[in-house]
Formats: sequence, C-alpha cells, structure tokens
Amino acid sequence: CLQPTRLHQKRQVFQTFLRSEKSHPTQTQIPEDCARTIQALVGSVTSEVGRALIGISVMQLCIKAICPEQSIRLHKGGAAGGENFSWVQGISMRTLDKAYITPALRQYGLLKLNADGFMMTRSLAENYPYTALYKAAIRGGKREWLQIVEDLETGKLDGLLGLKYLISLLINRSDQFEVLAEQCLTSTSRWVAAAKDVTDYFNLVDDFVQTSEYSARIFEIALHSAYQALDELRYISGTLKPISQMRSANKKHGNVGDIEILQSLTGMLIEEAIDAKFGKVNLREELEELSEKLAYHPECSIAGFVCDRQPVRTNEILGRAAEIAEMHGCKITIESFHEWFYRILETVKGDEVKFCRRWVMALAESLCQKRREAAPIDEPCESWLKTLSAITR
Repeated sequence: CLQPTRLHQKRQVFQTFLRSEKSHPTQTQIPEDCARTIQALVGSVTSEVGRALIGISVMQLCIKAICPEQSIRLHKGGAAGGENFSWVQGISMRTLDKAYITPALRQYGLLKLNADGFMMTRSLAENYPYTALYKAAIRGGKREWLQIVEDLETGKLDGLLGLKYLISLLINRSDQFEVLAEQCLTSTSRWVAAAKDVTDYFNLVDDFVQTSEYSARIFEIALHSAYQALDELRYISGTLKPISQMRSANKKHGNVGDIEILQSLTGMLIEEAIDAKFGKVNLREELEELSEKLAYHPECSIAGFVCDRQPVRTNEILGRAAEIAEMHGCKITIESFHEWFYRILETVKGDEVKFCRRWVMALAESLCQKRREAAPIDEPCESWLKTLSAITR
C-alpha cells in the first residue's frame, strides 16, 4: 500500500507538474492507442457527465507514477478482519481524493468538482475491483476509463507520462484557457485589421516563432496554419492532412513531412510534403532520411524543407538533393522561411493580403483550440497564447 511518505511524494509530483510550463509530453512517448483512449475520455466530458471518471483517472495515474506495483483496481483499503469491507492490498481512494486530487484539480481550475470529491459518487464505490466486468452503471466514458486502468495495470501505459498527457488536455479545456483564448483572438484580430503590408505579417509570425517556448513545434504549427489558409482560398488541389502530434516525421508513422497534402482522388497518397526545420540549417542527414521515406512513398511528387533561417546549400548538399530527386522522381526543395514566404506570395498573386490575414488568424485559432479538425494540438497552449497576445497587443 502507499505509505504516508509516498502520499506526500504523490502530491508533490502532481503539483510540480501543474506548476511547470515545460513539462508537457510528446504524444509519442506513450502508445498511440493509449493516447487515443485518453483523448476519448476527455472528449466524453460534458457539463452533465464524465467528470468523476476524469478525476479517478488522474488519481490512478498519480498512484502508478509513484508506486507502479500498487494495484489501482482495489479502491477500498484496510486491515484484515475490519468492520467494513476492504481489500488488504487495496487503498482508500476516497481519502486520497478528498485530501489531494480534488483540491488540486479545483485549485488549478482543471475540473469542476464538488469539494467533497468525485469518490463520493456511489457508482465508483461498488465492492468490485475496477475491471472490464465492473458492474456499476456509469455515465460518460466508462469504457475508456476502464481501458486506461487496464493499460496501467499491464504496464502498457506509464503512469507519469499518461498523467502529463491527460493534464495537458485538461489545461486546453479549462475555463481559464477559454478566457485567455478569447483575449488572444481579440488582440490578434485587431492586429490583423491594422496591418498594412505583407512584411508585417511575416515579421509577426517570425517573431512569434523565435520568441516562443518550444519554437520547433510552433514553427510546424505556423507553417501548417499557412497551408490551412491556402486550402481555404482554394490554392491547394489536394487534401491538407491534419497536423501530426509533436514528433519527427519518420517511416514508422508513415510521415514524409510535418505538413502533407494528399492526392485529391485517393485522399490517402501523399502528393506534397513539407518538413519544418527549426534551428538546423545543414540538412545533409535529413536528405538521407528523406530518401528512405520516399522509398516508402513513391507517389510523393514534391518534398521540401523549410528552415527558420538561411539553409546551407553547398555543392555537396545540392548535388545529393538532385541525386535523390532523380532516384525517386520527386522534386526536392530547400528553402529559408523568408524564401518560402515569398514563393507562396507568388502562388497567391492578387490575394497576398487576404492570404496573410487568414494565415495569422488560422495560427491563432489553431492555438486556441478552435480548429481541432485541422489542428488537433494536444500540448498545453497557454504560454503560446500569452506570447502571441503580447506580440499583437
């Protein structure tokens, strides 16, 4: 069972994570099916149902983060022969909830819960272990919750990483986040209305990328937002694929680039791929990786790299890019962010300002969780919104 020192440590882990803006995980640190289950659980919450299941999931993830060997199926603990029903190897989840979990979730505005805690819900207190056969009728994401329990018990899902991912999703749904998002959209809209020249838009995005935390991820989102704008203005013939979660494009996940345009006829084959490269201008290794990816995607006709600064273009690199292009029948481009921007302006000639306005608003709306279909961004976006609001104010 969890000892008092373990309980104190559990509280420290949870609160340290909540206070830290730099602790969000990449989705690929946990199995994709586990990530989908957590997403579905959070997505099942409404004003009427599902909050207790979020609360108990947070608690069970905390327990596994501190003491992986502790069972999280046995929710009543006590000594053998006690007056009330309990499991010898169980733990008093009601006590843990009221003392630690519900107060923290309420303090940080992540979940609206009664001060007495979610374990006061009778449906979570039945004298059965938490398994797929748990009999109580529970409204909300019961199946997803029990799958998370199963993944934790089998070791498929790491408790701390799962906790970080779940909390990151809750942050982007909190009331505080909604207020911040509205403020950001208001300040960005005003800035867009006042901007006069296309260079103003480029400088804004470039400044935002360079000054934000996790600039590499923001660079990906900024480029994808531009292609969202191109898509809305009908300058893309294929289908823009939703942005991937924070990870490097690789063969395992079937990606060629961070931004991918799929062929309109099939809706599956990659027609064009763009890889965002922040902080790296010598792409010799990336070219070899691209060659391997193109072997898996011979249908890709255009593959490009966009660097946040001027890329290295030696004869060796350009020569190797030409060899790979000929080998795979694919056009390969290596551009700076600045060069890419002015090439796009040539594509939208006559609609330059309209494109720029849509680009900046698409970026803001993506970070504000208003474009989940195109931009399902699951990292906590609070610090990004604060940065963008400060720049556009």
